[in-house]
Parts: sequence; structure tokens; C-alpha cells
Amino acid sequence: MQAAQSALNTAAHNVANVSTPAFRRQEVIQSTQQGGGVATSPGRSANDGSALEADMVAQLQAKNAFLANLAVFKTSNQMAGALLDKKA
Repeated sequence: MQAAQSALNTAAHNVANVSTPAFRRQEVIQSTQQGGGVATSPGRSANDGSALEADMVAQLQAKNAFLANLAVFKTSNQMAGALLDKKA
């Protein structure tokens, strides 16, 4: 969820600064962590100029990744509750 939030923040930053002279877009670099999870680090785009279409797609991807992770947490919580209900 933090990786999705980081991607969303970066895309929003890029959209907000689209008219800033000599602005170079930021990108989020994701890498897998040993034992599970994803680590993010900010980076600068190699290309000059804006890419609003890429930033809009990044926002949609981040939103969907966040919602998918939320669904996993909700399902896990429901399963734990059902297990505890059976034990009681």
C-alpha cells in the first residue's frame, strides 16, 4: 500500500509541475524485498518534458494497486474472524 501511495504522490507531483520551466519528471523505482514486499525509491526521468498520459496511467495503476491490497487485508480479516467464530 505504501508503494502505491508513493506512486500516486509522484504522479500528482508531476501533474502539478507540468508547467514549471525545465521541470524533469519524477519516477518511482520499485524493487522486491527479500522475505516479501516492495521497496520504493524516487528517481528522475531520463527524458525532458512532461508526460501527462504516463502520469494519468500511473495514477490509475496506483489506485488499483491500493484497492487490490486493501481487498487482501479485508479478506484476511474476514478469514481470521471466521476462524475465531468457529473456535468459540
